[in-house]
Amino acid sequence: MSLEIIIGNHQQAVDIPETWLTVLEQVAAEAAALALVHAALDDSPLLHLATIEVALVDDATSERVHREFMNIEGATDVITFHHGEIVIGVEVAKRQAADYAEPLPREILRYLVHGLLHLASHEDDQPAARTQMESAQEAIVATLWTAYLAERLA
Repeated sequence: MSLEIIIGNHQQAVDIPETWLTVLEQVAAEAAALALVHAALDDSPLLHLATIEVALVDDATSERVHREFMNIEGATDVITFHHGEIVIGVEVAKRQAADYAEPLPREILRYLVHGLLHLASHEDDQPAARTQMESAQEAIVATLWTAYLAERLA
């Protein structure tokens, strides 16, 4: 699988060091490969993408995208489009990281993996599917964080 994942910081509400973006991009292809191991369908959108663009956005942008494309009010953690775009709400990530005593880059990694799992055809709109997706998500996050990121981003 030859996949390019580009992560761009499109907000100024939360300080995101450039090194975080670089390191996350470096492990993103591994995250995508692990997401495919957990693919919900044999023909998931992730198999057909050459590029995935990840946009880190503020609450206002997250809320606008959430409302426009999902008809849901309020900022959210991650929105995934099957054409290969993942929108991550970094202000949501910052709040959630604080609530769960997680490092912010690990929470951002969690949202990246969540988006990749959606591209691997996972859904989280039903309780059983959500449980299966969260299990795969947390296994991938733990693997990548321990193997590649804990020392570089914590």
